[in-house]
Amino acid sequence: MTLLDQHCIEGAPALAQPAIDAALPEVPGWSIEDGYLRRNFAFRDYHETIKFVNSLAEMVHQQDHHPVLSVTYKNCVVSYHTHSAGGALSQNDFICAAKTNAIYALRAGA
Repeated sequence: MTLLDQHCIEGAPALAQPAIDAALPEVPGWSIEDGYLRRNFAFRDYHETIKFVNSLAEMVHQQDHHPVLSVTYKNCVVSYHTHSAGGALSQNDFICAAKTNAIYALRAGA
């Protein structure tokens, strides 16, 4: 089962480093920075950025796993970690990262 086929679960445990290392290649473009799973998404203008943010908001609401967002005119930095796992990374972070990549791939002009 791919990450796209999975759904976030409540109380997901923190992943050990070997599991993080194995999951990272499944989410191209993402990296681990300051304890977060993070990626910068670039857009052609503010309108496209906000369309992405709105689509992302729908998905994370359905998954009940919300990222930290930094939104500027042509960029949105998305950062995931799991509060219920003590701020560590969990499978939920990788599930949402994969779903975020899919949203980005579907955007206009991709």
